[in-house]
Formats: sequence, C-alpha cells, structure tokens
Amino acid sequence: MQKKLLVILSLVSSIMLIGCGKTKAGFKYELADVHPVAGRQGVCSEKGCYWVSGSTTLTKYDSSWNLISENTEPFEGYTLEVNHIGDIDVYNNELYLGVEYFSDGEGKNIQVAVYDGDTLELKRVFPFRSDTGQLECSGIAVDPVSRTVYMTSWIDDESSSYLYMYDLDTGDYKGKLKMDPVPQWLQGIACFNGSLYVTCDDGNADNDEPDHMYRIDISGDKDIGKVIPEKAFDDVIKQGEIEGLTFDEDHRQLLLLYNRGAKIVAGMPKGFYEGYSEEIHEVFVYDIVEER
Repeated sequence: MQKKLLVILSLVSSIMLIGCGKTKAGFKYELADVHPVAGRQGVCSEKGCYWVSGSTTLTKYDSSWNLISENTEPFEGYTLEVNHIGDIDVYNNELYLGVEYFSDGEGKNIQVAVYDGDTLELKRVFPFRSDTGQLECSGIAVDPVSRTVYMTSWIDDESSSYLYMYDLDTGDYKGKLKMDPVPQWLQGIACFNGSLYVTCDDGNADNDEPDHMYRIDISGDKDIGKVIPEKAFDDVIKQGEIEGLTFDEDHRQLLLLYNRGAKIVAGMPKGFYEGYSEEIHEVFVYDIVEER
C-alpha cells in the first residue's frame, strides 16, 4: 500500500509540472474508429497490415481489418514451457513477442521471440539474461533507430521500475532503463517520434476510472527515462483493462487495445461484469491531430 501511495504521489507531481509548463503531453488525440478483434493482449501495424496477440494466439488483419491469417498454437518449437504472449511489435515483417509462462500474477521462462509476419510461426528466440532482475514481460517494442528491443514488466515489484533492453541485431542484453517516476501495472509499450510510450492498468474499472498512457522521454540521461502523463482513456466504450498499443505512422494514428466485460484478478480474467457473458476485445483508433 505504501508503494502504491508513493507511485500516485509521484505521478500527481508530474501532472502538476505539466501545468507549470516544465513538461507536457506530446500530442492531442481524437477517437476516429473502433474495431473488434480476436485477441486481448497487443497490437502492431506495418505497411497497411495489423497484427493482434491474444494470450495464446496471433492474428493478422488487412488494411480494412479483415482477418487474413491466424495461429492458435503459437508455442510450438520452444524448449522452455511458455503459455503467455503480451503486447507485440513488428519490424520488417517480423513480429517481436515477449513470451513467458504466466500464472497468478507471476512470470517465468521469459523470452524474446521473433515470428514470421505472414505465416505467424516462430523463427528464432533471443537468449534471455536471467540475472537482469526482470520477473515478467507484459509488452515489447522495437526501436529501429537505436537498434533496441524494449521489454516491460507488469508486476507490482521493484523489477517493474525498469525497461529491459536487448540489441535488435545481436540479441545481446544492453541494460535497463530506470523510469522516473515509476508508472504502475505496465501493459504495453511502443516507440514513436523519439520517445517511448507505455500503457498502464492504473484505473479502477469498478469505479469507472480510466487507465492511462505515459510518454517516456529518453533524450536525457541514458540510464533514466522521465515519465510524463500523456492521455487518460476516458473516451472508451466502457472502462475495463487497457492492453497494448502501437503507432501507425503511415496514417498518423495511435492504436490501443482495450478489453471490457471481464473482471481481472492478478492479471487474469476471473468472471464477468453484469451484462457480459464474454470478454470483448477492441482496438481504438485515434487520430494524432496536433503536437502540443
């Protein structure tokens, strides 16, 4: 409880700084469309195609969000036991996944896995460094400029204060980036316009409180990223659980995966809210209309 209070106070301080003009959200976003999808974890886009990850599935869509292909058995070919996919990213028609064995809020056997963007089948796995302190992987992002793969951790632990970095070309571990202040319950991550963006399941659906996206400024200290509130998602259909995100640079849009209907306990669906008999997964598409 004490840690949660400190996190809230730190983020409130950042919001106060915004009002003083010392730091601010990068863009303004306007909701343009909503698409139902077959997956609850992550989304990414490249060259007119979209990919969505479920906890145990991968799907590919065309530019009109028509289903092209699906892999319902994505864990074939692993030497370690895995059962969970988080938020995903794509680079040069290769999908980057943070894969792990996840149960009751804890992860193990974490791996960076690369899949073919067309067949949705496993191609290779990065060697994971077990001594980094990373205990879970909720999301992954590729930065082609710095040749870095970033990984997030969801659990409420000191390990989730960092983003973990691997070399895009060699797969070698590059170190970890401390977030300041530390956002809570990280779900997804994306690179855009020289910054990192993370989504956090820090609202309370029971109280109709929205989840948030934060921008991480990585232009300063190479070991510390300044965390800045970017957007509260108070415009979704119904509050639920925020998940992965991506930026469609061709259309200058933010794509956000949001789940509604299921009650989430320790990161896993446990029953449904009144009026729902299944969880609904939707990608919310936002136009980026101006730079602040």
